[in-house]
Amino acid sequence: MKVRSFVREVFYFLKGISKEKRLDSFNFRIIKKDKNTNARAGVLFTPHGQVKTPVFMPIGTQAAVKTLTSEDLKEVGAEMILGNAYHLYLRPGHNLIDKAGGLHKFMSWDLPLLTDSGGYQIFSLNPLAKVTEEGVRFQSHLDGAYHFFSPERVIEIQNSLGADIIMCLDECVPYPSTYEFAKRSVAFTHDWAKRCSEEHQKNNCGSRFGHPQTLFGIVQGSTYPDLREVSTCGMVELEFPGYAIGGLSVGEPKSTAFQLIQLVNRILPEKKPRYLMGAGTPVDIIEAVQRGVDMFDCVLPTRNARNGCVFTWWGKLPLRNAEFAADFSPIDPECECLTCKNYTRAYLRHLINSQEITGLRLTTIHSLHFYLDLMRKIRETILEGRFQEWKKDFLKGYDISEEGFEEREIENHFNK
Repeated sequence: MKVRSFVREVFYFLKGISKEKRLDSFNFRIIKKDKNTNARAGVLFTPHGQVKTPVFMPIGTQAAVKTLTSEDLKEVGAEMILGNAYHLYLRPGHNLIDKAGGLHKFMSWDLPLLTDSGGYQIFSLNPLAKVTEEGVRFQSHLDGAYHFFSPERVIEIQNSLGADIIMCLDECVPYPSTYEFAKRSVAFTHDWAKRCSEEHQKNNCGSRFGHPQTLFGIVQGSTYPDLREVSTCGMVELEFPGYAIGGLSVGEPKSTAFQLIQLVNRILPEKKPRYLMGAGTPVDIIEAVQRGVDMFDCVLPTRNARNGCVFTWWGKLPLRNAEFAADFSPIDPECECLTCKNYTRAYLRHLINSQEITGLRLTTIHSLHFYLDLMRKIRETILEGRFQEWKKDFLKGYDISEEGFEEREIENHFNK
């Protein structure tokens, strides 16, 4: 493998190909910064192509975004998707995916992929998981069998999956958590990140499928600003190519989350990508972009869609409601997605209430199209220097009361 890497380096040198243009390398370039906020538009260079940021990654937990094919995802404009090491380890198994040629080939997705380490799933699905300095012992939510994830094991699993970007093992604490519990979590997360990085380097950066993988560190610290600062500084010292902000959107007040995002991003290196894990209402995304975040993922658009609630430019639309029984207009007359161009609210309501699988697919297509269109508009307004003005116009027409804000937070939002 080292010989192959040397040959590639010689080839690129002779051809005069810069690092960020290589198909087997990772890089991040900021194209434009907003003059009034910390929002920025950039490009991620990965072995499987370029990704324009800010980017929203649909979640394909088990090698599939529920109800959609890889072709559907490309049609709605997805540039990068997310898989999960915890779920894929349990079923069908990382060794099988390795034999298939990696996750890209297994799921027929030839664009960039990111895999989460499974830290969040371990703690959300296993309330009795036993955490020690060595790692985490947990039970499968499928059959109750016991498993153990060490930092080294998590890297081994993700190396077998072969995603472009992989994540360190971290401990995601619930909200609220005591200061001592959160402090211990920060210490474990930092130690595990160091071990993950060492294992990743030892494994030649996971280059088993012909391209190196990029490892991101994860910042923790619950809602305690001093612990967030300690965690962030510790991750920066380990010099990862990119950083994630974990442990938010777990029940804390929105205003607290935004303050912590701003605190962390003041410390993180400006020229490296920042990924806010699991936070994903439209307003969450806009506020986080304003504070300098580049990457997002969330189950919200797809999970809500499968329950008959879709996202629009004016807020959520609960299609199960009786008011749509004879409504023969599209979800959004101005939307260009397959669903809005061909089907009515009445028909979609009928499918959902009849538990027809087609309804789940059509609502998922619309909500993901909305989210990806939202990201395109955010990026466009940053590049054109009018992000703040666009944000104000968006909030005027969007029902923020459905976003989980407390009443005082809603008042503060509109008084900005």
